[in-house]
Order: sequence, then C-alpha cells, then structure tokens
Amino acid sequence: MPAVGIICEYNPFHNGHLYHLKKAKELFPNHLIVLVLNGYFLERGDISVISKKDKTLLALNYGIDIVLELPFVFGTQSADVFASTAITMLEKFKCEYVIFGSESNNIEKLTTISEYTIKNASEYNKEVKELLDQGVNYPTALAKALNIDFKFNSNDLLGISYIKSIILNNYQIKPICIKRTNNYLDTLSNAKVISATNIREKLANNIDINKYVPDNSLQYIKNISLNNYFTILKYKIITEHDLSIYLDVDEGIDNRLKKVINKVNNTDELLDKIKTKRYTYNRLRRMMIHILIGITKEDVKNLKLDYIKVLGFNTLGQKYLNKIKKEINIPLVPIKNSLIYTYELKSAYVYDLITNENNMEMEYNTKPIKIK
Repeated sequence: MPAVGIICEYNPFHNGHLYHLKKAKELFPNHLIVLVLNGYFLERGDISVISKKDKTLLALNYGIDIVLELPFVFGTQSADVFASTAITMLEKFKCEYVIFGSESNNIEKLTTISEYTIKNASEYNKEVKELLDQGVNYPTALAKALNIDFKFNSNDLLGISYIKSIILNNYQIKPICIKRTNNYLDTLSNAKVISATNIREKLANNIDINKYVPDNSLQYIKNISLNNYFTILKYKIITEHDLSIYLDVDEGIDNRLKKVINKVNNTDELLDKIKTKRYTYNRLRRMMIHILIGITKEDVKNLKLDYIKVLGFNTLGQKYLNKIKKEINIPLVPIKNSLIYTYELKSAYVYDLITNENNMEMEYNTKPIKIK
C-alpha cells in the first residue's frame, strides 16, 4: 500500500485537523497516512497544551497509521529547518505526497515562489533583511522582495518551506494543498472550525472550548502557556553569564533581556519589553524556549537527523513498516548518545516541571504505541 504524509503540531488537536484528515483520505483513499508530529515545544515558540504521548494516541485513534517524532531541536527552529526535517522524514518513509493546509490553496503559485526564492536566494534574502530592518513586517517584506501581490499567511509560508525542501533535495515526494478554512491570527471567531491559536486564547480566558475540539481531545488539553515557565526562565536569564551562546539570542538582545527581566512579571510582558521591529514574536518565543532548555548555537551548527523515532502505529502502519524498514537508511529508535536525543530528554524534563506528568517514561521507552 502506498503512503501520503502530513506534518502537524496538534496544539491542540481540533475540528480543523479532523477536516484535514478527512480531505486527505478523500484524495487518497487507498493510501495510508504517515504523520510527522511536533512534541512538547513548537515551531512558533509555543508550549503544547497536549503531551506528545496523548497527541500520538489521538492521531492514531482518528485515522493516522504511523506517527513519527519531529525532534525538539528541529521542531523549535525556523520554518525552513522545521519543514526540511519533516519533509526528509516523509521522504525516507516513501511517502508519495505531502498534504498541507493552505490559505491560498494555489500550489502552482507556491511552487513558483519557492523556485524564485531558491534561484535568487542571495539577492532575495538581502532585500528581505533590509525591509525587516526598516520595520516592515515579515509577510509584507516577502511580498515586496518578490514584487508580487500575494498575502503570505502562516500555512502558505510553511508550504513554501516544504516545497523548497523538496526542490533543494531533489526529493520525489509531491506537495498537495488543502484549502484552510480559517485564519490562525483570528481569535474572535466562534465557528465550529477555528484555529488552534483561537482555541488556546479561549482556553486562557476560561472560555468553553468543547465546541471546537473532538470529544476525545478535550480530556487531554491543559491550560498552560510559556507564562508557566517564567520563574525558571527568569532564573536562567539572571544567572547565565553569557546568554548569547543560546540559539536565536542575537545582536545584543542578550543585554536587553538582562536589563528588563526584573521589571516584568511574566513572559508576555517580557516579550513586549524586548520586541523590536527586527524580531517577530514567534522568533522571540523560540529564543525563550532555547534559553529555557539550554540549546546552544554550537550544538546545532552541524546537527543532522541521525535517527527517526516511531511514536506509534496501527496494524496497517505496522505492516507498512515491516515492508519498507530495510529500505530506510536510518535507525528507527533513538541513539542514546545523540544530541537530538539529549535535547529531547531535556524538553520532556522541563515540560514535566509544570504539567506534573511523567513524560520521561515515553522518552525512555523505545517501543511505539500500538493500536488495532
């Protein structure tokens, strides 16, 4: 049986994800689905309101056949790093297609943009940087640098990163998009399908979210955010002699952090104090996570994917794994002395500090979750 791939964070698993799965199955009824799943801390610098184990269980129970772990060290970096790693994993698992949500739902346009940014990378990146330094926001800077009338929304930006990875690596996997039905920045909608951002905002404000998530998902959702880590983050910022060693701490922002840390009461206030036109909120949140976990620039400099952890599968997924595992030229269990595994353990430890869960059990257990 052939396979298709999807890449998700499930923060939380909601009705829109069910729609995504339904559409994927409609497009490819004879394919199994391989999911690359981000874990405890996420690409936009958020903490997951559902643990990795519970997200894996939900994915399997709602129709995913195989769940693969996107390691922390790649899953909390920029869109290009996040996307390149995830696409590589799907390629290694012989997926014929990757299916992602898209605001524009225009795969031809996204491909054209991807090809242009690769062909003109030096000039394009220089112009984007200049525009950002002038205070232009990131999506507008991209459109201006390309000289096109195109609105760069979050899923389209990720889609471009997926396509760029496919082109740059000459992969065989083909990109397909599904029309996204909501805007991730919209925190006011009360439709049945709303964004994960909207759901988390409602959760933080103690608004009932039952309408927006499947019944099985609700029991796993925790009302947590980076604010829960503020005391630990504050301690690290105050006591660390050189913050610039950490990933994404660049160009003097380490001094700004130390200057304002005693003047704020939570991470939201800290973000507002250190925000400048040069940095997006997503990048600053990722920076905070990297300080929190202790991931350094030196450690990620030459980091490569050296194993893929299979988090779970159903009976069909197990049959597929048994069929292709000899063709996969990478270990399918964690390498104990790998930096990737070291940071995965650290991220689980820190996640457990505020959730009072025992996610370390899953990290030490190399056996995937199996359902019938």
